[in-house]
Amino acid sequence: MNNRLYIHADDYALTVHNSKQILDCVKQGSLDGISIINNMPHFERCMNMLKTEIPNLPFLPALSVHIDLVEGRSLSLQDSLISRNGLLKLSWKKLFFYSYSPWRRKVKGLLKNEIKKQIETGSNEIRECIDIAKIEGIPCNQKNIWIDFHQHAHAIPVVWDALVEVIKENQYKIEYIRCPKEPFLPFFPDITYLGKYRPINYIKNILLRFYSNKIEQYQKQHNMRLMFMWGLLMSGKMDYTRIKTLFPHVLKHAQTNQRDLELLFHPGDMLAEERCPEINEKDAFKFYASENRKIEKEAVLSVRKELI
Repeated sequence: MNNRLYIHADDYALTVHNSKQILDCVKQGSLDGISIINNMPHFERCMNMLKTEIPNLPFLPALSVHIDLVEGRSLSLQDSLISRNGLLKLSWKKLFFYSYSPWRRKVKGLLKNEIKKQIETGSNEIRECIDIAKIEGIPCNQKNIWIDFHQHAHAIPVVWDALVEVIKENQYKIEYIRCPKEPFLPFFPDITYLGKYRPINYIKNILLRFYSNKIEQYQKQHNMRLMFMWGLLMSGKMDYTRIKTLFPHVLKHAQTNQRDLELLFHPGDMLAEERCPEINEKDAFKFYASENRKIEKEAVLSVRKELI
């Protein structure tokens, strides 16, 4: 397979306004894929918005189940280790702790139930969208399930083991699982930007590159396409000026390593009135409602027009 560039947007169905912003990009033909959260209050409404627009789209992008274990409602109604009052209460810190704790086996079982329910809920809706596209004659290359995780939580050992067991036990046909491995060296040609990214993103970059090795091995064993991800270190800073500067270096690195390149964006922002118990209050202010998301939407539209 020739090396390809994929422009992808996360967090569709987080909120209605957020989804409308992403849908704007889809209608422009600017996105190759979108990830869909299915445990938020307006999931069904957001999916209906997408289905309504399918007959008018230039093509249907790949639709990925965006499994969320750190926010939203538990779809499997489980015990206090992972949820409270029906809301998931996990975090990277807790999931790492559970990976090496005496509760690992129990937590893995609970996670398997939640992951299975989210895959079934999301993939059923996605299959409907694909069927609509076929009926309407809208180009669509997706055949089976795509999977990724909110905050890339599947890189955490206990989550990854739970996911692999769910796939095997239920014989799901998985076309693609995101490997959140982002190269670091291509960002050095222009060092003026290196001090402007969030410090936590450097830590995430290192951790995910290490813990993603098992995901990449799984991809190879199951003949999935191999990709480098671009959008972690620059998360919240994926503006067009930076992308244009670094694009040749990152693309060359992907081609040299025989990888496709996935540009990951968050081009949809939420409104203040959309805050709800399912969304972490701190994240709502610092990330989901950030002006940077509007900048990322502008970047999505520009990358397709100017760089490809």
